[in-house]
Amino acid sequence: MSLRPSPENRFLTASPGRIFAATALPMIAIMVMNGMLGIIDALFLGHFVGADAMAAVGMAFPVLMLTIALSTLVSGGMSSLLARQLGANESNAAYATFAGAHGLALTIASLLIVIFCAGGWGFALHIAGSDGPVAEMVWVFLAITIFGTPIQFLLGVHADAWRNEGQAGVMALMSVGVTLINILLNYILVVVLELGVAGSATGTVLAQALGLVLLAVLRPFPGGMMPLDSLLRNRWTGSWRRIVALGAPVSLGFIGMALSSASVVLAIRLAGSTDYATTIAAYGIVTRIFGFAFLPIMAVAMAMQSIVGNNVGARLYTRSDAVLQIAAATALLYCLAVEVLLFSEGTVIGAAFVADPHVSGEVGRMLRPMAAVYLFSGPALVLGLYFQAIGQPARAALLTMIKPFVLLPVLVVATAAMLGADAIWFAFPLADGVAAIIATLVLAAALKARGNAGIGIKAVGNLS
Repeated sequence: MSLRPSPENRFLTASPGRIFAATALPMIAIMVMNGMLGIIDALFLGHFVGADAMAAVGMAFPVLMLTIALSTLVSGGMSSLLARQLGANESNAAYATFAGAHGLALTIASLLIVIFCAGGWGFALHIAGSDGPVAEMVWVFLAITIFGTPIQFLLGVHADAWRNEGQAGVMALMSVGVTLINILLNYILVVVLELGVAGSATGTVLAQALGLVLLAVLRPFPGGMMPLDSLLRNRWTGSWRRIVALGAPVSLGFIGMALSSASVVLAIRLAGSTDYATTIAAYGIVTRIFGFAFLPIMAVAMAMQSIVGNNVGARLYTRSDAVLQIAAATALLYCLAVEVLLFSEGTVIGAAFVADPHVSGEVGRMLRPMAAVYLFSGPALVLGLYFQAIGQPARAALLTMIKPFVLLPVLVVATAAMLGADAIWFAFPLADGVAAIIATLVLAAALKARGNAGIGIKAVGNLS
């Protein structure tokens, strides 16, 4: 097949700065709206349901991260292949990848449902300890979420396909509308109907279903590169191995976040925190805050991934390097601003979520050490997704997995064992610092390997 660039592909023709802004800004808008949903939902739960609901959501967070990780396994792996295939104008290969991602998404979601049916209640009882009402809330919240994963996973596949086709602007407009509907649904279900955590989870699943229908139905109209009927002309069991290999680094990074979160909850419980319920409720708020702060970084990295993948597919390596530099600088400045805000206003931010001054004070106490060197986290993520985009899963895995899978769990356990539960928050800046050093070494090794020829040239690999 021809490797000539597609004449319809703006990723290959617009200036790097302009195409990055045109792609990243809509993606940031989408991510911020999704993050606002999480924040507003937490406000509903904190003010209209209570601290127990926040504690239940905090306990469920590791499983939520697992679902995000598995969704990213499919959509992220598909994106790496799809962007390079579209950049090289390999239409048939792109159609096959798109179809294969659908089959893999539904298979993984089905396995999650089976596993939850077998062990969901046991997990809820274990994570909540002896608190029966909280365990019941954890189970209800997770049951609705897990049974909605087929919708969540397919939504991720379609959203990433649109992003790699250069339709981020259209996605942003739809995302704003769907998110506003989601907020309205959550208000009705949580506040008006008083369904608590069940209302929160149900509103999210309904909004995801609406988003998926819109992305599928509207696909023919913006002039996308892949017609919807290509799903009928290609096997849904193809490309799974390549999708998993390329999606694994970022996916395992999210699973590592779940592991890190679980290790924090376990450390608080085993180390004998003076007020377990208050600490867990505060940690649930902190996870929402950092989750919201993380979304624009992820948007920057995903925009960079799409542009770099298309340009590497078309063998335009100078352009891909320029976009990497722009994305890394953007992430660094953003993370510095977040660090200053969280470090100085943590208690004030916590008070917005819950009226209990003990919980809001605990939020501020956690955020100050956790945000101490947050500025390094963004560029490290951007670099990890860059290596994924150009087909280097080993380097991508190292950069996306080392902190959540190794550094944070080990440092959390070590600080809890040596200094007690109140000191585990200092594990986060230590992990960020070590991860930044590792990212610097990986980048230096990549630069040395390619000499003066450009990173992408040594790492193109097979387009399919």
